[in-house]
Amino acid sequence: MEYKDYYRILGVDKSSTPKDIKKAYRKLAAKYHPDKTKGDKSAEEKFKEVNEANEVLSDPEKREKYDSLGANWKAYEQAGGDWRQYAQQQPSGQNTYYYEGDPSEFFGDNGSGFSSFFEQFFGGRGSGGFGGGKKRSSRGFTGGDIEAELPVTLLEAYKGSKRTFELNGQKLRIIIKPGAYDGLKLKIKGKGQPGVNGGAKGDLYISLRIQPDPRFERKGNDMWVTKTIDLYIAILGGKIEIPTLTGSVKMTVPKGTDNGKTLRLKGKGMPVYGTKFHGDLMVKIQVNLPKNLSVEEEALFKKLNGIRETQKN
Repeated sequence: MEYKDYYRILGVDKSSTPKDIKKAYRKLAAKYHPDKTKGDKSAEEKFKEVNEANEVLSDPEKREKYDSLGANWKAYEQAGGDWRQYAQQQPSGQNTYYYEGDPSEFFGDNGSGFSSFFEQFFGGRGSGGFGGGKKRSSRGFTGGDIEAELPVTLLEAYKGSKRTFELNGQKLRIIIKPGAYDGLKLKIKGKGQPGVNGGAKGDLYISLRIQPDPRFERKGNDMWVTKTIDLYIAILGGKIEIPTLTGSVKMTVPKGTDNGKTLRLKGKGMPVYGTKFHGDLMVKIQVNLPKNLSVEEEALFKKLNGIRETQKN
């Protein structure tokens, strides 16, 4: 029975973060899951192998022990004692990782679904195991997670919504709270892929995809809208109607508002997810210059221009 390179099994290196390990495990577990590879014995064995590697590398204590002892695990088993103390006493460079031997050894005959190497390294094969644990019973593996995307309108994201859908013949319902944002991931526990050997089901993750709205642009919790006004309102000021996701509201345009100026309607933006607060509605003003002036209108503009010139002097 030889050393098992769990990093090689998951396709990661020793410096990989817990997030890297989780990502690699999920990818391989989904690829080799028995539900997807029914009847393929080699895929089933690979699935067990991947689960064992994840069992070690996703557990900080197991991973520390595994990294510290490395290929010297056999010598430690014979020496006994505290594994951390033993690892510190070894010359550097001895923790070389390798994989040799008959792959059929990997799964052992102990009924746990884990290899003989795992059982001896972390305990579970009686007093002979230097992990010091009791013999493990038959082990079940949690099923893989399912991930899906759900398109949601901006209005649904604003008001909140309930969606009902069917998965594997079962009707499921999710609640979308007000203020939902693009990429928000909702979890439905126990609605993923079935487990193996009595293991729990995986979970269902639904990522929300907020659809574009032709009237508004969302930036965080603020909404942006462009409103075109005529020159006279820009100069003289006045009231204009502004669309919101709950209907139109009146807004005052100050005298002398420049083209491109942004006005704010406080609290008229998106709900802040999970709170009672709201963002703001930002109104970008676009001034529409009058075209096709009549002779009389043109004369009046010339008169106004003359008055301005006289005031400058």
